[in-house]
Amino acid sequence: MLQKIFQIDAFTDRLYSGNPAAVCILKNWIEDSLMQKIAMENNLAETAFAVKDGSQYIIRWFTPELEVDLCGHATLATAYVLFNNYDLNDPFIEFFSPRSGKLKVEKAENGLLILDFPTDEIKPVKPTQALNEAIGMTPVYTLKGKTDYLLIYNTQKDIEQLNPNFFLLNKLDARGVIVSAPGDNVDFVSRFFAPQCGVNEDPVTGSAHTSLIPYWSGVLGKSKLVAKQLSKRGGDIYCEFLDKRVKIAGRAVPYLKGEIII
Repeated sequence: MLQKIFQIDAFTDRLYSGNPAAVCILKNWIEDSLMQKIAMENNLAETAFAVKDGSQYIIRWFTPELEVDLCGHATLATAYVLFNNYDLNDPFIEFFSPRSGKLKVEKAENGLLILDFPTDEIKPVKPTQALNEAIGMTPVYTLKGKTDYLLIYNTQKDIEQLNPNFFLLNKLDARGVIVSAPGDNVDFVSRFFAPQCGVNEDPVTGSAHTSLIPYWSGVLGKSKLVAKQLSKRGGDIYCEFLDKRVKIAGRAVPYLKGEIII
């Protein structure tokens, strides 16, 4: 059977930057093991699968190694595919994730795609020697959300210079580690490391901003923020804090459209 597949660069307006995601819009669900094999074959941070269910789309995300609870850039990429390759007249798409609940995406007039995600609950935690050794630089503050550590540093240069030990990071009790600091030309910058998921450093991580937005909104005293993820590919994120929800906005660029044999 032939299945359409798309590859989209998310959180960017330029090819070969942002975070690439593969997208398959299925007519019916296929076996979990097959979705995992497709994600492994694609060898991208995430492959998203979606099936239309009434007025909404059920969505799931797979890294090359496992299924994850939430993925921002692959949701953005899926919305881009649906808006541009399927007959959608409504500027809103409602997704439902079996692991994360309702997720909405709005297509704004300026070309931004706006994700509406639940806010993560982050709490200060006591830093451990294992975490500090793995990341290689002691943070100013250590917090943890539902799945990730959030480490806060003083400057953008601190974030740029981090060179973590991925072998040690892989042993931590978390999906990944977010590192962040005030930005030189934006409100805040970040990087995201997740060797536990088969991704040493993710180029641009929408889900990490469900933790970052409430933190920086509180620190900076503002609800609307502009962020940049400082990976090699880089990415721009436009953020808004709405208490129990956050809005995470960016652009997307198509790279590939084809068919796979399943």
